[in-house]
Amino acid sequence: MLFQPDHLAHFPTLVSIRPPRVTQVIAWMLMIGIGLVTAILFGVPWLQTSAGTGQVVALNPDDRVQSVTALVQGRVERWYVNDGDQVKAGDPIARLIDNDPDLLVRLRAERAQVAAEIAAAEQAMAVAQLDVGRSGQLLAEGLIARRDYEASQIRVADHRAKLAEARAKLSRVDVGLNRQSAQTVRAPRDGRIQTIDAGAGATLVNPGDILATLAPEAPVRVVELLVDGRDVALIYPGRPVRLAFEGWPAIQFSGWPSIAEGMFDGRVRSVDPSAQATGLFRVLVEPMPGRLSWPDDDYVRLGAKVRGWIQMETVSVGYELWRQLNDFPLEFRRPAIEAEAKAQEKAK
Repeated sequence: MLFQPDHLAHFPTLVSIRPPRVTQVIAWMLMIGIGLVTAILFGVPWLQTSAGTGQVVALNPDDRVQSVTALVQGRVERWYVNDGDQVKAGDPIARLIDNDPDLLVRLRAERAQVAAEIAAAEQAMAVAQLDVGRSGQLLAEGLIARRDYEASQIRVADHRAKLAEARAKLSRVDVGLNRQSAQTVRAPRDGRIQTIDAGAGATLVNPGDILATLAPEAPVRVVELLVDGRDVALIYPGRPVRLAFEGWPAIQFSGWPSIAEGMFDGRVRSVDPSAQATGLFRVLVEPMPGRLSWPDDDYVRLGAKVRGWIQMETVSVGYELWRQLNDFPLEFRRPAIEAEAKAQEKAK
């Protein structure tokens, strides 16, 4: 008979009851499980993150998708490109013609007429200036009245005004001629024709109407993330970011980034000082130097969707669960932030 404690000697029925072995095993498993869970909650670290979604954008405004617009009023006479064609800077895209086919001829004739008027005004003013010189000499000799001398000066002023008016008219004609002469729309930079407004070929287009959309080649890419305003106060340039690109297989554990697969590294480049219309703040993320390069342009193009996790402070798993259940903000540690900011300033 097994040894029984003295305080159970008065309870023979309780002593005689033996729990099933399965119950004992389950009890031990529960006790061990509770111990493991407690150890995990208070002993395992968890990296807090601020999650956001966004897209791939071009850092340089010249590298973003551009609209090629009409320069003059008219209609499209000819397209030089099709959707998807590669173009170089200066390559023709479309040729416009005015509704009046003889407009350029008349503008050139008007310019020739104005140029002749300028030549005549210049010659008349030269003659009038000679007349002023002769009148001044005759006035000094007392052969003419001062009124005649002043009349010759007035004629010079009139010719000068007519000459200035003719030159202004020539400038206006040149402006119109140059605008109408710029009827060939050209590519502003190297890139690929994304779409063409085919309807513009059959209708009247005005200056500024979109004829085609150009997507520049090989842009410098960054990621544009939209994050919650509750977390933006803790985000500053230099914060590490983990990125999952659309269409790229990835397994992410935000709290344990070391075991994630298919993720790419970045760092915060800038944070917008004001919120978007949706109430979210835009954070620009650039590639992290010295880490795995982002996928090529053929796999991750401009506009591709991205999900990102901005890495914050390290806490215990139990604290993170408690924070999530109470909907509290992320951990804020001013000394760590100040130390990292000073390190970045020294590095610059």
